[in-house]
Amino acid sequence: MNENYKIMSKFIKDLSGETPDVETYLYVKDFISKYQLHIEINSKPLKTQFVEINTNLKFHDNTESKKKSHFEMTYTSVIKLNKEIKDKNILQKIILCDVQKEVYPEIEKALLNLLHTSGYPNIKFEKKVDFEELYNKKFN
Repeated sequence: MNENYKIMSKFIKDLSGETPDVETYLYVKDFISKYQLHIEINSKPLKTQFVEINTNLKFHDNTESKKKSHFEMTYTSVIKLNKEIKDKNILQKIILCDVQKEVYPEIEKALLNLLHTSGYPNIKFEKKVDFEELYNKKFN
């Protein structure tokens, strides 16, 4: 447990993999290396000291191609904050960085499992997400 928060619960809220037809599947199989991972994090307060954090991942093709598969996942973490946490900057770092570093390995594993069972067994995310670096770029 971190001294500033405790993860009370975590789960996959939504999981979707869509490939409309066989032609699209065969096309995507050849061009899936062009797909990119997009991460969005949002949160909302629950009752006192509790926060719901939703980490949304989309793995998709940003090109104008008509043949596309779409993969998306929302992973929810519920945290309980230490009563001493009042500073907005500390709260932002907890939500956008600290919790993400803790839960992301599970999130990545679940998304890769979806991709592998959707017929793309060789997909790997070569570049690891550095939430500390992303946070520092955004706020420092």
